[in-house]
Amino acid sequence: MQRENANIPQTEKAVFVGIIRQNEEERKVLEYLDELEFLAETAGAIGDKKFIQRLERPENATYIRSGKLQEIAEYCEANEIEYVIFDDELTGMQQRNIEKVVKNTAIIDRTSLILEIFAQRAKTSYAKMQVELAQYNYMLPRLAGMWTHLERQRGGMGTRGGMGETQIEIDRRIVKERINRLKEQLKKVDRQMATQRGNRGQMVRLALVGYTNVGKSTLMNLVSKSDVFAENKLFATLDTTVRKVVIENVPFLLSDTVGFIRKLPTQLIEAFKSTLDEVREADILVHVVDISHPDFEEQMQVVEKTLQDIGAANKPVYVVFNKIDAYTYEEYDEFSMEPKTKANRTLDELKNSWIADEKSPCIFISAKEKINMDKFRSDIYKMVAEIHAGRYPFNNFLW
Repeated sequence: MQRENANIPQTEKAVFVGIIRQNEEERKVLEYLDELEFLAETAGAIGDKKFIQRLERPENATYIRSGKLQEIAEYCEANEIEYVIFDDELTGMQQRNIEKVVKNTAIIDRTSLILEIFAQRAKTSYAKMQVELAQYNYMLPRLAGMWTHLERQRGGMGTRGGMGETQIEIDRRIVKERINRLKEQLKKVDRQMATQRGNRGQMVRLALVGYTNVGKSTLMNLVSKSDVFAENKLFATLDTTVRKVVIENVPFLLSDTVGFIRKLPTQLIEAFKSTLDEVREADILVHVVDISHPDFEEQMQVVEKTLQDIGAANKPVYVVFNKIDAYTYEEYDEFSMEPKTKANRTLDELKNSWIADEKSPCIFISAKEKINMDKFRSDIYKMVAEIHAGRYPFNNFLW
């Protein structure tokens, strides 16, 4: 039986399920499930076990095959598992069919887990409205079979029950009405935010972008000498923070935005589109990368794809490879018959190859340990000063 909401207490255990698609490595899928486990821990769960199955595509009815599903059901019952979390978004039919086999355990997909984290992290009324809108948009096509007396439940994820078609239609109307009200409320706030951005005049704008948990907020605090919330958890920042920064004699606006992630729910991209206007309207995007992560290049591709989706792909980009203090590599045995891999690259080798190949300017730093920050500030100063000189040719930076 599914819980009334997806808020996961720290005492409850979760298992994770993914599939190995054609031409995909098992190692890669396990890394994806590691990220899913980190998401669950951010929401408050304790990771217990990972299940994977090799399939060309997810099963239409149950995502995985019946034998593996029965194995998961038996494991959950034997080990008192409270949550089974799937690495893809499940259809309503898949979720209902899985629940018939894996009983007395909440079935959660990646999308609903991310929505839950956003709901926990939302602090301002604006962020809460954005998350609530995303939750309702996710819920709307899944109302059939859900116990959803939404006026009482207020957006909880629901438990199962035997409601009739009439009640489903009532609930669907309630959800649609709530979606429309939220959209109208958000439009008002969006207009206010657009006015605020307009009131900033022609100041040069920089936006920090990147995968979640790469250190954007730490860098923001260091550069702007502010106190933006930073934590070693996913999606520590939801509300866009904008600070005025002056390097030498050149002022500019620096914004810290919500982090991106693989398979970021489309509902969230839509709900946070106004927040992401800070990215679209920026003069320069500062793409922060966690170079200590083994899949940092894939994370960069996710960010680039998301920027393309929100219409910000053609902005000038300054790539900041952060966390060099945490970078590790495997020593390469010169006498080995195995070819050298990415895991064998030293930091210097990585720097040289990236600087030689990358079209965008880049830098390697540690915001936490304040390594190479003088060069970072110098680079930012030159980029901002060049834009400022073109925008104010007779000002000559005298303030």
